[in-house]
Amino acid sequence: MYYDKELTALKRANRYRTRKQFDAKLIDLASNDYLGLSANQKLAQRAFKHLDSYDEHAPKASMLVNGYHPLHQKFEDALCELNGFEAGVILGSGFSANIAMIESLVRKGDTLFMDELYHASGQLASKLVDGKVITFKHNDANDLEKKLQEHKGFRNIIAVEGIYSMDGDLLNREIIDIADEADAILIVDEAHSSGVVGPNLLGVFDFYDLPIKENYIKMGTLGKAYGSFGAYILASTHIVDFLINRAKPIIYATAPSLFDTALGLEALHYIQKEKKSLIFKRDKIQKMIFDTLGFAVPALIVPIVIDDNKKVLLIQEQLLKEGYIVGAIRQPTVEHAIIRIIARLNIDPKALKKALDIVLSYKKQ
Repeated sequence: MYYDKELTALKRANRYRTRKQFDAKLIDLASNDYLGLSANQKLAQRAFKHLDSYDEHAPKASMLVNGYHPLHQKFEDALCELNGFEAGVILGSGFSANIAMIESLVRKGDTLFMDELYHASGQLASKLVDGKVITFKHNDANDLEKKLQEHKGFRNIIAVEGIYSMDGDLLNREIIDIADEADAILIVDEAHSSGVVGPNLLGVFDFYDLPIKENYIKMGTLGKAYGSFGAYILASTHIVDFLINRAKPIIYATAPSLFDTALGLEALHYIQKEKKSLIFKRDKIQKMIFDTLGFAVPALIVPIVIDDNKKVLLIQEQLLKEGYIVGAIRQPTVEHAIIRIIARLNIDPKALKKALDIVLSYKKQ
């Protein structure tokens, strides 16, 4: 067959992936549903009621044909108001949003500076650009500053994440300062930070209490803390206008799902209404993680390094037997194999503690 050798090699390296349907009774410590909103039936009912007030339930076309719905605009306006940005545009997924931003914004003569651990969607997009692409060491402000001096472009664009999806670490504040000093466009992928960090649970701009500037771009997703599906880009009116006119995933894709947009809007309101309670739960869980593992996590991603592809799969299998789903993340996604646990806020802290203890016991063997 066409790809037998490649598939065999993946199996031998314990890097072969499959799709599975898991028992709904298992305790989910693998998904990015950080706040547990995917199980909030009241939000789903409110979203349906919101959608039911319109004659149609699907967008039907691209946003630039006649697919731009009042629900899309309501959600964009609410996001801009809360986050302090001038304009926004929503898309079908975070993957599409990264393709849209990077492929369209990096023009001939420009230089893109991308963190080496930036999401795969951004790395794919970087291969499509006409400008120069420079990778800098993960979260390393000194390396970024050095490379900015060595590789200046007509426009300089820096792409980083708010919380990194595998290591779970927080964006280095110095990188934001460097972007400002260099007058560089700063793209912050807040897929894993929006809804999780900051006094208003709005992400790293909120966490660092930063006034929003013209060079800042925020991308966030609905498929994680917001318990829905889709994504958004927030920026200056000037940049959003450019994206609407140049970004292929906006121009040529059907507009985002109306139900998912309504659900995202309801989740946004819910998070702001319940933020004190959510932050209290988050802080309590983070303290338990520190007490158990001996290291702090800035968000709700708990990476436990095992550094053995075969062993992480065995630990994952053992946890399944104990009633848990966790991530067993291997190369090339990460440099060293990890058990990735998501400390979702709707999980009983005692159950989470038990899962952490099981991983620790197997790691020592």
